[in-house]
Amino acid sequence: MAPRRPYWRGYLKLSLVTCPVAMVPATSESEKVRFHTLNKETGNRVVSQYIDSVTGKLVKDEDEAKGYERGEDDYVILTDDDLESVELETVRTIDIEKFVARNKIAWIYLDTPYYLTANEKIGDEAFAVIREAMKAQNVVGVSRVVLGRRERAVVLEPRGDGIVVWTLRFGDEVRPENEYFTGVDKQSDAKGVAALEKVIKKRMKDWSPEMVSDPIQESLLKLIADKKKAKPAKKAAAKSKKGEDKKPSNVVNIMDALKKSVAQELKSRKAG
Repeated sequence: MAPRRPYWRGYLKLSLVTCPVAMVPATSESEKVRFHTLNKETGNRVVSQYIDSVTGKLVKDEDEAKGYERGEDDYVILTDDDLESVELETVRTIDIEKFVARNKIAWIYLDTPYYLTANEKIGDEAFAVIREAMKAQNVVGVSRVVLGRRERAVVLEPRGDGIVVWTLRFGDEVRPENEYFTGVDKQSDAKGVAALEKVIKKRMKDWSPEMVSDPIQESLLKLIADKKKAKPAKKAAAKSKKGEDKKPSNVVNIMDALKKSVAQELKSRKAG
């Protein structure tokens, strides 16, 4: 797979050590099957457009703007220049000011992962020094960075030859577990626990990405491949003459076919 274009470029800073870095998303959904919305009568794609809610006229791309509502039908318009004028220092710099033990970050706070690497050869040594110092102390760095015009708290975890940057969910986004786990019976049968421990040991495996494969995605790809082999769908005639019977559409409804495929998949699993 070819390297992706950097999602973010800037500088990594720890005390007096600074180096240019680049960040790319660590995950991707580009391999997922995506659908277009079609007009099932014609087989043509449906497009969405911005329409002025008062005049009913189409709004051109160059006329679109951001607006903050201050009253009913009353907005403050913000231009790109306005938004850039409030940029924070964290727009271009990840300054690590705090560290915490690697095993003390609750996984529920981890949001989106990114790969962080040195962006220029001149910064390789400084990047490696920061990475190896965190490894030696078995810690992760805590900082902030602006992504998509929003400042996010992040943790930096050294891994291999690079660093994984995790954006963190804000505190008010994580519901306190004690509100949901109260009232749960804490008693457990010792013999039952021992028996299940044996089952767990027998089922222990080394981690593999295959453990999180998507069988529905695989079935869907097979379904689409089969449809490609079939005769291409013809576009319906512009309009049928009055009094004539409408010819059935040759457009394949992928969602209907997918539902049948999933149903068959589930049925075969139950039978097995």
